[in-house]
Amino acid sequence: MAENSLSAPAPKLSPGLRASLPVLVLLVAGFLAPLVTVAAYAFATPKSFDVFRSFTLQNFAAIFDANNTVWTSFVWALALAFACVAILLVVCYPIAFGLNKVFGKWSGLVSVLFVFPLFVSENVRLYGWVLFFIKNGVLDGALKWLGFPGGPDLLYTPGITLFGMVYVYLPFMLFPMTLGIAMIPRDLVDAARDLGASRLMIWREVELPLAMPGILIGALLTFVLAAGAVAEAKILGGQSVITITQDIEVAFTYAQNWPMGSALALILVLIVSGLALTAMSRLDLDKILGKR
Repeated sequence: MAENSLSAPAPKLSPGLRASLPVLVLLVAGFLAPLVTVAAYAFATPKSFDVFRSFTLQNFAAIFDANNTVWTSFVWALALAFACVAILLVVCYPIAFGLNKVFGKWSGLVSVLFVFPLFVSENVRLYGWVLFFIKNGVLDGALKWLGFPGGPDLLYTPGITLFGMVYVYLPFMLFPMTLGIAMIPRDLVDAARDLGASRLMIWREVELPLAMPGILIGALLTFVLAAGAVAEAKILGGQSVITITQDIEVAFTYAQNWPMGSALALILVLIVSGLALTAMSRLDLDKILGKR
């Protein structure tokens, strides 16, 4: 019996598991391990580096203190993220529809025009807008040269912060939405038209439900990125609006309070994940994807 147990071959991994091992290792090393470290720091002693060696709720008690105004940063971050998603849904849908149905042979060129800014650093592009909107800058100087009083004071306001977010995250909404619209079979649209459906009815009953997976992916991706935006508020907004990511950055850098920064980051992750999962749970993905 002992000899048989010793000579028994070791269990082999299935081909699917072997093929997925590189992805699993990458996910553990690149996502799970940093997240676990941040969560551990959130329960460490404030203003210390006793990660995995201490456990306290002092960081969360300080955040939930009635005198702490950090929640205004959460509200600003989420409000700007929701506004960014709403604006991009309206702006990107006609462009995505045009890329699939209207532009024809020019759709490739239009796509390149939207992709090209991604090859330039986000900070460089945002500082370009600063030079455009700043006093005596491109806009102000051009209007004065044309005889007008000058440009409006747009910089360092919440509105210009939202403009920067819409500008930066437009491709992340546009291309998933374009893919979603590309999933609409032309035969279904023609059949609905032949049956007497109006253009609005075709869009509401045929095109929008079939394009919803791409729209949903674009909206969730944009919301997650916009909720963690920081450069737009610092460069264009001039810190007229303090988002939660700025508070997290200050905690990790100037304040050297890594446990507090980790606690804020963990709360932000939970809020964003909860909102995303809630939105997903209210949608019947099987019906949207045509599985039943």
